[in-house]
Amino acid sequence: MPATPDDLFAFLDKLGIAVTTLEHPPLYTVEDSKALRGQIEGGHTKNLFLKDRKGSLFLVVLEEDATVDLKRIHEIIGGQGKVSFGSADLLTEVWGVLPGAVTPFGAINDRDGRVTVVLDEALLENARLNHHPLVNTSTTTIAREDLVAFLKATGHEPRILAVSNPA
Repeated sequence: MPATPDDLFAFLDKLGIAVTTLEHPPLYTVEDSKALRGQIEGGHTKNLFLKDRKGSLFLVVLEEDATVDLKRIHEIIGGQGKVSFGSADLLTEVWGVLPGAVTPFGAINDRDGRVTVVLDEALLENARLNHHPLVNTSTTTIAREDLVAFLKATGHEPRILAVSNPA
């Protein structure tokens, strides 16, 4: 059974990580989430759940307006051959979330460490980052250092790489 937002918040609390969360109507896309600008400070993100030709899985976390070259991203993140988006079923099975709620907090559900988490260097210029807490009906703000600490505590040592294309 995947973790609930309450499970996530209890885990973060146990780690001594303070977060703030704002509830809102369901958000499915970056465009949907732009309606919250001004209510939530910090870097707003998008998350790419990717699978390479050998079946390795990656979660790439970027600023919401960042662009990437999906034909070449595998060269940066260490994929074996070109990548494609992981299916909704695979996302739910491994990361414990539904499409529209993809988040690095899903690491709490990946007890087998199947997913490699990649944080874009440009994203980490933000002191605070915003992610769905396993559901798309709220947004949780966390300090960038605390996100890294959370990922490590779940066994997901994040790769910090320059993934996005310069503006």
